[in-house]
Amino acid sequence: MTDKIIVGWREMLCLPDLGIDLIKAKIDTGARSSCLHTFKLETFERDNELWVRFWIHPLQNNDEYVKECEAKVLDQRTVKDSGGHQEQRYVIETTLRFNHQDWPIEMTLTNRENMLFRMLLGRTAMQNKIIVDPSASFLIT
Repeated sequence: MTDKIIVGWREMLCLPDLGIDLIKAKIDTGARSSCLHTFKLETFERDNELWVRFWIHPLQNNDEYVKECEAKVLDQRTVKDSGGHQEQRYVIETTLRFNHQDWPIEMTLTNRENMLFRMLLGRTAMQNKIIVDPSASFLIT
């Protein structure tokens, strides 16, 4: 018996710290980092720390609904995408709520406007809590 969550290759996730109740994500074992779509981003200082304000369209195929989010910048990293292109990205830490469980994850911010998913959940965010069934989708309610 395992306490790991069995998920499909795509799931609906919640990011409560960012006020995102539902976002469709690709569960991507090929990606080390998780990333979140943002179409606009600006940095600012709060209490002598770097923060980022960003705007996203959390609902696929709906550019009318816009969510404005803020998070403290954890780091800036160079990330290589699946096409081999390198990009400097801001990294934030936020809470992932999944199957009635919460845990902190690191997430990079990038423009994914032309991608099928607004979010990728990478290996490091899975933290040995998830088993992926690549033949299934939306196993978690």
